[in-house]
Amino acid sequence: MKRLISPWTGAGCGFVLLNVLLFAATAAGQLAVNPSAVNFGSVPVGNSVSQAVALNNTGTSNLTISQATVSGTGFSTGGLSLPLTLAPGQNVSVTTTFTARSGGSTSGSLALAYSVPKIKTRGKNSFSSTSATVSLSGTGATPGQLSASASSLNFANVQVGGSVTATDSLTNTGGASLSISQAAVTGAGFSISGLNGPITLNPGASVTFSAVFTPQSPGGAIGGISVSSNASDPTVTVSLSGNGTAPGQLILTPTALGFGNVTVGTNVSQTSSLSASGTSVTVSSASLSSGEFSLTGISLPVTIAAGQSVPFTVTFAPQTPGTASAALSFTGNASNSPAETLSGNGVAPPQHSVSLTWTDSGSGIVSYNVYRGSVSGGPYTQVSSAVASAAYSDSSVAAGQTYYYVTTAVDGTGSESAYSNEAQVVIPTP
Repeated sequence: MKRLISPWTGAGCGFVLLNVLLFAATAAGQLAVNPSAVNFGSVPVGNSVSQAVALNNTGTSNLTISQATVSGTGFSTGGLSLPLTLAPGQNVSVTTTFTARSGGSTSGSLALAYSVPKIKTRGKNSFSSTSATVSLSGTGATPGQLSASASSLNFANVQVGGSVTATDSLTNTGGASLSISQAAVTGAGFSISGLNGPITLNPGASVTFSAVFTPQSPGGAIGGISVSSNASDPTVTVSLSGNGTAPGQLILTPTALGFGNVTVGTNVSQTSSLSASGTSVTVSSASLSSGEFSLTGISLPVTIAAGQSVPFTVTFAPQTPGTASAALSFTGNASNSPAETLSGNGVAPPQHSVSLTWTDSGSGIVSYNVYRGSVSGGPYTQVSSAVASAAYSDSSVAAGQTYYYVTTAVDGTGSESAYSNEAQVVIPTP
């Protein structure tokens, strides 16, 4: 407060107050907003998100909010009844809302106009006006959209008892996350894996699943996969189709093999063949019921086209004398599992012997010695002595060998003559 006094001199007068300018002013009210910027983040198109903004009078005088103006597409406000007067230190909350109307980012603002009083001593009241601003921003996210990379799967021809697997994928092509709740499959012979819900897919994410066709009977089959989610299109379907074909027949030629008599220690082989009729056949394994028979010449598993054949060899190698029998069977995806009957007789190897005779060379001989070698001209090894007659049988020979024999004569004094002439003997096989 300031007082101005001027002196004035006059008769009978002292001091006279010429003018008094007296005014008083108070500190203005101040509107503070918290927060000063509101970001609503990503909001699915068609949805709304709200946030509160606190308004506080941080000044020392009242203020009056007269107007709240919102700009920007999709932004709105509520919770204020205007005009609204706030005393010093008083606060109130206003609600701001963003409603995403389309995809993409948008911005706006909330402008709050308010006034504070200015008091003068002459009794006239005046007000000063100002404003506070809250910036607003948000992004409209398009809803999750579920799309299948293939809307149909055709398994073509599949043999009854077999199966074929195909893969497909589902992708979230929208702008918001989605959740797959379940997947159901229809149609005889069809099944799926990899879609056990719930499955959450962020924008751009995919999930791969498998579909399997296992026909149980010949003929065409149709089905479908139905996938449920919270996407904008709540159901996605994938059609399924396939054709079950009758299994092929496996033909074994001949159905029986007889090996006859086979010497123990040797073997005999015969050839057979497998062929397919109707459709191709995959032979996965073979079984033999006896170790004296063996299978060669075919590598399993093998796929035989319809009308084609594959040869193989069966060998009989008896280990002991006597009859032997077995069954050779084949298994695969044919409608039948043919078997071949095998038989043979193991016989003991023949016992070979060499019969030697020579001419008596004169009187005085009481016995003979017999010698044998494996090389012509010796050396020789004595195989028998004191042979009384001019004949000898050697049963210690082996099949397939060649032997060389000589003899000597022994007189009454025990004297032995020189070697006789050499005889060569070839033992047959076996």
